[in-house]
Amino acid sequence: MPGGSDYEGPPDALERYAAVVEGAGEGVKGAKNPYTSRNGHMFSFLDGEGAMALRLSKELTEEFLANFESGPVMQYGSVMRGYVSIPDDLLSDTEALGSWFEKAFDWIGTLEPKPTKKQS
Repeated sequence: MPGGSDYEGPPDALERYAAVVEGAGEGVKGAKNPYTSRNGHMFSFLDGEGAMALRLSKELTEEFLANFESGPVMQYGSVMRGYVSIPDDLLSDTEALGSWFEKAFDWIGTLEPKPTKKQS
């Protein structure tokens, strides 16, 4: 698998993450830190402990939190605003998780593309 080839976290977490990402027709990016992005905006990732996070709109975050227990998403000692952590029961339900992944993908597509950094 191209993305996550140097991932040091739980292999089963990477397999489930890749299955959801590929099931939505996307590809996993990042060798050590698997993630997905659209138009330069990251919208999902898998951390080193095997926890998955999705970036959602405020409205979708509220809907998600009404249905699932999700704590704050922490990376490098900071809370990642706009992200929800995926609980284990949802991570095991690839059909339901795939639906949330598609919602994140659709929403992130509404944001203005980030300008690319040109190399000189």
